[in-house]
Amino acid sequence: MRQQNLLMPTLREVPSDAEAVSHRLMLRAGLIRPLAAGVYTYLPLGRRALRKAEAIVREEMDRIGAQEVLLPAMQPAELWRESGRYDVYGPELVRLRDRHDREFALGPTHEEVVTALVRDEISSYRKLPLTVYQIQTKFRDERRPRYGLLRGREFLMKDAYSFDTDWEGLDATYRAMYEAYHRIFTRCGLNYRAVEADAGAIGGEGETHEFMALAEIGEDTVVACDGCGYAANLEKAEAAAVQAAAVEEAAPPLERWHTPDIRTIAQLTELLGPEASRLMKTLLYVADGKPVAVVVRGADEVNELKVQRALGTDRLELADAETVQTVTGAPVGFAGPVGLNVPLLVDREVAALSEGIAGANERDYHYRHVRPGRDFSLAHTGDFREVRLGDRCVRCGEPLTLHRGIEVGHVFKLGTKYSTALGARVTGVSGTEHDVIMGCYGIGVSRLLSAVLEQHHDEQGIVWPLSLAPFHAHIIPVAVADDTQRKLAEELYERLHALGVEALLDDREERPGVKFKDADLIGLPVRIVVGKKAGERVVEYKERQAPEAEQLTVEEAVRRLLELVKPAASEGAQQK
Repeated sequence: MRQQNLLMPTLREVPSDAEAVSHRLMLRAGLIRPLAAGVYTYLPLGRRALRKAEAIVREEMDRIGAQEVLLPAMQPAELWRESGRYDVYGPELVRLRDRHDREFALGPTHEEVVTALVRDEISSYRKLPLTVYQIQTKFRDERRPRYGLLRGREFLMKDAYSFDTDWEGLDATYRAMYEAYHRIFTRCGLNYRAVEADAGAIGGEGETHEFMALAEIGEDTVVACDGCGYAANLEKAEAAAVQAAAVEEAAPPLERWHTPDIRTIAQLTELLGPEASRLMKTLLYVADGKPVAVVVRGADEVNELKVQRALGTDRLELADAETVQTVTGAPVGFAGPVGLNVPLLVDREVAALSEGIAGANERDYHYRHVRPGRDFSLAHTGDFREVRLGDRCVRCGEPLTLHRGIEVGHVFKLGTKYSTALGARVTGVSGTEHDVIMGCYGIGVSRLLSAVLEQHHDEQGIVWPLSLAPFHAHIIPVAVADDTQRKLAEELYERLHALGVEALLDDREERPGVKFKDADLIGLPVRIVVGKKAGERVVEYKERQAPEAEQLTVEEAVRRLLELVKPAASEGAQQK
């Protein structure tokens, strides 16, 4: 590609609305342009990088025997009603009606569609196992699109779906997909972790893992143990249980304590000092329309997904002020576990306290010497809090660390959640019918690009991994008007093209400083500058991350470039 004709509108200033590094770089380097909130046009450089990511994904999917399909983006609403997700999915589902007033949804995912396809086309176990995948634009009506491609309303996704006759078959398929994901993200140059996760709106009956690219801008928290390799999303993570405190036989009786205008944990902590370690925090929720209470230590946060799983509910929302007043008889800030007449979920760390301090369900009052098990029931005790820094690993006891992460992939064991709802059954060896066992596996392909740039950049701009770079090399003649420089640059360009090396030739009549700034900004792996030594067939060769450039002959530069590019190309070929 000749840069004179390339649609690559670079920006010198950082866009004011771009918060994430990747978003700023993509806009400045001319990879994408916004059309609406969370909706982007891919310009040539961005599209070339996206195709590189797609190619890696396709190679690894094909390697494990998955077959590519293309499913409709517009899905009949009745399919979503059959699965039970039409109302559960929430306002993120883009809904519409056609001219005949039939309801449709724009697919954020395709479990219903692909299950219906298998239901209608496969009736015998002899056609299984089967794994299909697609790479397609998906839609999600995000309340607050942000961070460029990291949270958009329209995004490119690889979603795969597996169908097996039994759980052993699903185990084998899941493991093959799990390993394929490791190869994909490694080839893309990502620093990532595979973590235990919650299935969320997808649902399922078994194992599920998220693949998290480590980055400060990440909206997820990864809990990890360097001792044994345990890693989990904060929503799923567990810590080793604390040892229960010794309980004295003669414990002080419950004491009502006047605390005027003290209603927050922060205020109580400041008031109590060292005693704050014994604070109990009671939060009121509404679970499927019914109030429940959750008690955790004052310094802890309730893990709502753990609560939801324990209750087996579809919806869990923090109670509003009116509900709190009705349930406790007091305004927000004075709720406590003593005397509540709603289901009470007690975190195991609260249960381990010998005594503590809690709200008294009365304005301006708290209780002292609250003893778990004496003053309130421990019938429903469990792990209901988020893991925090300083906790110990549930497996090996080593300290846990917390990292920010971007979810770039997710694999699920669905079991029969969708096959039962949609009637996808096959006849087994014995002649009896049974529900197909399913798995699903997603990769945010467009999000993957952003995650890579969050990790691969410097002060000057992007530092592309070779596997995803829009071009391998950037050829820059310092002075296009100089015949010797121009001819050598053209010769090098044509030669690299013939050798299968993707090169971008900066043939613009621009100042050298402009060319070099643009080259650093778009960050191609190798820059070859043709300058004053062109008559001697000597060029300046610099790999993007190298501290200094080298003076090499054209032949040496070509050889070095081929040594860099060809191993990466052969790696992709080997996957096929």
